Amino acid sequence: MTRLELGIPGIRRDPARMPPTFGRPDVPGLVDTFGRVARDLRISITEKCSLRCTYCMPEQGLPAIAREDLLSATEIARLVGIAVRDLGVHDIRFTGGEPLMRADLVEIIRLSSAVAGDASISMTTNGIGLDHRVRELVAAGLTRLNISLDTVDRDHFARLTRRDRLPAVFAGIQAAKEAGVTPLKINAVLMRDTLAGAADLLEWSLANGVRLRFIEQMPLDADEAWARDNMVDAAELLDVLGARFSLSQPHREDPSAPAEEWIVAGGPATVGIIASVTRSFCEACDRTRVTAEGTVRSCLFGDDETDLRGLLRGGASDETIADWWRAAMWGKQAGHGINAADFIRPLRSMGAIGG
Repeated sequence: MTRLELGIPGIRRDPARMPPTFGRPDVPGLVDTFGRVARDLRISITEKCSLRCTYCMPEQGLPAIAREDLLSATEIARLVGIAVRDLGVHDIRFTGGEPLMRADLVEIIRLSSAVAGDASISMTTNGIGLDHRVRELVAAGLTRLNISLDTVDRDHFARLTRRDRLPAVFAGIQAAKEAGVTPLKINAVLMRDTLAGAADLLEWSLANGVRLRFIEQMPLDADEAWARDNMVDAAELLDVLGARFSLSQPHREDPSAPAEEWIVAGGPATVGIIASVTRSFCEACDRTRVTAEGTVRSCLFGDDETDLRGLLRGGASDETIADWWRAAMWGKQAGHGINAADFIRPLRSMGAIGG
């Protein structure tokens, strides 16, 4: 077992000692020492997943988190309320593992939507089982969906995910479209094995009216197989896509948006590329993360975590929890540092952090 398969944080700050906040301005938002303000909250609600993607999960899955150690639907909604009301968050995204593995997902969405005000409520999912639940999720308050799909080749899909479930993903996507979810985004992690099919995936996305975004693979795989020299970068992808499609006018819809968008064949369709490694956007990062166990993780690559679950269950007020959250984000690191000579992988894999 590798250290990433353990899925545990490196430094877990408990409610006995608040992180240092020397020099922090007296402002309500989640500001850090570099002047960034976090307004996008990612909440992982489970470590379980119905797939075993090689860039995310070990083949046997992550060690199970005891039910009592997971945040409950009520606790999750309380954090959502604090984030929106007290901390200036305006985007809420539920992640995993696979959020659809939570039996109480509809309740999580319903309770969170009730306290989220004008904030969007979205979810990242692999789509398996979505066809059976999407309408009740939308009725509960879900506004947007990101569905992970790296290839439309069934054999490649089975090898990459270690499961032959591509038809189930297609069924979930179709159900989301019929339920009126818009925009419906497709996330594809760039892999050497699937690069040859990238143009096919874009063609399928255009034909099905969904917005495709490719993502450079980061060193967050549980098997620790990632190598900088072997990763597919944005430039190589553009060469492959450009052989079939005319791509023009790269732009970002929002300065903090991770995806750079290219207009395809004159528009209006676009394809996005999230070049997390080669075109880092850390200086504009506006995310804060909460793990399934209720710890704040200020950076995807920062192993220090601050325990909010203990505060929630220890009778702390919303004001106290907000103060701890602000303190955790104040110490956010400058960036992931992947290209630095002294770069060290985070202890948690992507599946254990939440996408």
